[in-house]
Amino acid sequence: MTYITPNHPVIWDMVDQKRQSFIDLSDRVWTTPETCYMETESAAAHRDMLEKQGFQITENVAGIPTALIGEAGEGGPVIAFLGEYDVLAGLSQKAGLTSHDPVETGGNGHGCGHNLLGSASLLAATALKDWLQQTGTPGRVRYYGCPAEEGGAAKAFMVRSGAFEDVDIAISWHPSNFAGVQRETSLANCRIDFDFFGRAAHAAAVPELGRSALDAVELMNVGVNYMREHMPSDYRIHYAILDAGGISPNVVQAYAKVRYVVRATELGGLLTLIERVKKVAQGAALMTETRMESTILAGVSNIIVNTPLMDAMQGIWESLGPPPFDSNDIAFAEKIRATLTPEDIAASWSQERLDPRGIPLADFILPPHNEIRQMGGSTDVGDVSWVVPTVQAYGPTLAVGTQLHTWQVVAQGQSALAHKGMVATAKVMAATGLAALENADLRQAAWADLRRRRKGQAYVSPIPDGAAPPVAAMAARQN
Repeated sequence: MTYITPNHPVIWDMVDQKRQSFIDLSDRVWTTPETCYMETESAAAHRDMLEKQGFQITENVAGIPTALIGEAGEGGPVIAFLGEYDVLAGLSQKAGLTSHDPVETGGNGHGCGHNLLGSASLLAATALKDWLQQTGTPGRVRYYGCPAEEGGAAKAFMVRSGAFEDVDIAISWHPSNFAGVQRETSLANCRIDFDFFGRAAHAAAVPELGRSALDAVELMNVGVNYMREHMPSDYRIHYAILDAGGISPNVVQAYAKVRYVVRATELGGLLTLIERVKKVAQGAALMTETRMESTILAGVSNIIVNTPLMDAMQGIWESLGPPPFDSNDIAFAEKIRATLTPEDIAASWSQERLDPRGIPLADFILPPHNEIRQMGGSTDVGDVSWVVPTVQAYGPTLAVGTQLHTWQVVAQGQSALAHKGMVATAKVMAATGLAALENADLRQAAWADLRRRRKGQAYVSPIPDGAAPPVAAMAARQN
């Protein structure tokens, strides 16, 4: 069902009136790339903008120093806009260059476009706030400044703390090659550290006295690899050895540490698979006579899509149309595409199950598809979607063929084409929020769809009670 009203062009104008301030915010955040839970300057920039725009601000949400909420309005439904501003390590890149040239060797970079993500969400929230003020309409707008999406699961901690308990509708987006509506579900996942404690010994003189923690890690990895045959084929398990016990092979390693990422298509399957992985770790400890401790660092749920909200956003995108890219944008996009492989470009089209076209920038809106598809990644937006009807847009901020988590994303992060895609997406999100405010039927249909898709299953946080956001651990790793 389409929810286009005469008020949508009004709110689109409100987005345009403030677009430059939020483009400047995006560029400011791009210049201060900060990783998971360390987004001090980026969060401060968003706080400054919230204060300037007249929002009431709550900081330290869920005990996270870089998580914040801005709220405006009174009474009525609560419409939430989700923003992010964290980066990826190792993707530093100078803006506007079409060859790999880092600002800082080994430095961080906005390789997923979160400088744009948070700014557009806040721009949409501001436009809807302004509309409420001008019209005197009851309703509340909230901007959620969410750190640590890249592996930190901040939104899951925020959901667990009750930060979304009274929200009616949640709206977000992600930078993309195309304009459209995200109609894919994600993988639930969990990050777990396994520490093994053994006994050191001279590896040649008295090896019988040693108990190798590194052997335990290796046996665990072997056991999990054998387990892969006996789990659903679309589940995923990855690992990285964080501490192999030292550099001296003539010492039996008394300590070793491995980090696992466990993924499943839905939350219940994730919780079951986690317990199986833990049993393998316990078995490795038994075999090596070592001691094992496991610590869940973060966990996120699968996304529950929402058909009424997706259909409403689709109609708004189609009414607005793609951004007005010009010849300069196209020329820059062509230069970016020259750095990509044919496989990169083909993958962008195949991921959307579309026939390839030779265009450098999206000049159309992704068509809707009936089936709910499975994407390979994970996001903490999933936890929000379990407790609030949630919809996400795709925003066309990248040359077609650009793959996320690459230097090419960072290079485009301050470009005119990225700014145009960001502003267009803000208009779609603001109008979607307006549709939800004006249409009680849409809100009711969205909640009915969420209940139907949950199939009676209550939300269970993948993060155990008592586990705190790993702010200190991330700070220690950075230092």
